[in-house]
Amino acid sequence: MKKIFIVAALALTLFSCKTSSVTATKLDRGTQVGMKGNWVISSVTYPGSDYIKVNSFQLADSKCFEGSTWKFVSNNNKGNMALTKYDCPVFSSPITWFVNTNGEVVLKILDAGEKAKKVRDGYVLRVANMTESSFQLLDRIDVGGKMTDVVYQFQRVN
Repeated sequence: MKKIFIVAALALTLFSCKTSSVTATKLDRGTQVGMKGNWVISSVTYPGSDYIKVNSFQLADSKCFEGSTWKFVSNNNKGNMALTKYDCPVFSSPITWFVNTNGEVVLKILDAGEKAKKVRDGYVLRVANMTESSFQLLDRIDVGGKMTDVVYQFQRVN
């Protein structure tokens, strides 16, 4: 009888310690609707940006994202982005995205014709300072053992 009780207590403990995932949380529809529309990244800043290069989204140098265009469609969580800066790689891609109730954007950059469920890698960025005409996405990176925010400043395009 003691063994059954111990096994049951152990099983209960293991099943009650479920980890939560950023993709398993509820959606923040209000923030998603606020992000709906066409945007351009006006600046990318972080401490030491004059000396340290950051490869953003495993695509290009972070400074190549300045001037990039982004479209967020909130009713189906799709959109697209395009790098357009001179002397940088030319890149354009569909995206899928959503905002969870923790204020985090979960973003996937897709290849043409690729379904989001087939893409295993994505990015989690924090939303900050949202207004009708601008918002920021913050990406935490490790620079020399110190966690640093890369700030992508978005401006609405009419």
